[in-house]
Amino acid sequence: MSVYVFGHKSPDTDSVVAALSVADYFGKVTGESYVAAMQGEVTPESKFVLDKFGLTAPQLKTSFAGEKVVLVDHSDLAQSPDDLGSATILGVVDHHKLGDVTTPNPLEMWVWPVGCSCTVVKYMYDYAGIEVPKAIAGAMLCAILSDTVMFKSVTCTPKDKDAAAALAKIAGVTDMMALGMEMFKVKSAVEGASMKDLVFRDYKDFNMSGNKVGIGQLEVVDLSLLDAVKDGLYAEIGKVKAEGRHSVFLLLTDIMKEGSEMLYVSDDASVIEKAFGAKPGDKSVWLDGVMSRKKQVVPNFEKAFA
Repeated sequence: MSVYVFGHKSPDTDSVVAALSVADYFGKVTGESYVAAMQGEVTPESKFVLDKFGLTAPQLKTSFAGEKVVLVDHSDLAQSPDDLGSATILGVVDHHKLGDVTTPNPLEMWVWPVGCSCTVVKYMYDYAGIEVPKAIAGAMLCAILSDTVMFKSVTCTPKDKDAAAALAKIAGVTDMMALGMEMFKVKSAVEGASMKDLVFRDYKDFNMSGNKVGIGQLEVVDLSLLDAVKDGLYAEIGKVKAEGRHSVFLLLTDIMKEGSEMLYVSDDASVIEKAFGAKPGDKSVWLDGVMSRKKQVVPNFEKAFA
């Protein structure tokens, strides 16, 4: 019986590549069958990464009842399959806060305070004395560059930089920053994408003191690239909120200016000022220096909602 390895809903590059690399790692360590899976379609950025290094996308799978599984890049029920309670969780590999997933059995856990799950995976390979395959190393490098916003994010740690340098050497990448800019130009492209696709390109739901709160993020090399779709994005997050959420926030992150314009719809907009000390406008607020949902946005909102 195969063990499925998968990341959160609306998978980003780290979630996709961590599934591939962790499945490879555990398969080699245990000699058993581990299969990479994902709960949603790949983003343009993830497709670019997979194509560049000749990798096949994980299997699309949304139901895991009765299966043995390993979770990567999350440990929150809201980001897990609806039937996770009927699966057997064997492990978690993550770089976020510990979520509300629980197990009746002991499990293997690698949860580190670093900028990317693939950084953790690199050290797992090192711990086992296993070489990272060249193609997977290249994809893991891209995941680290993506999650740390090319090392600019406050989530970035020396371990991320060390892992990226080692992975670049394995993959034969001589200019990490050039690769990062190539990837972020793909990530910035919005032409031809629906408003729903853009909102859910990197989106997560959270339970904050009993309130369902959605937070999405679009990272672009220049915020002006989103001018033509901003009204459409605002209308779309209004639809998402109407599905039973207290609030929906969409971070429009400018990686060169190192800040985010946050669009919002909320039952109580005062949580924004409580969280960031910034008075919001009718539809949005500029958050200077805010680039990380994980470290700068979610914790602030959790305190504000509490």
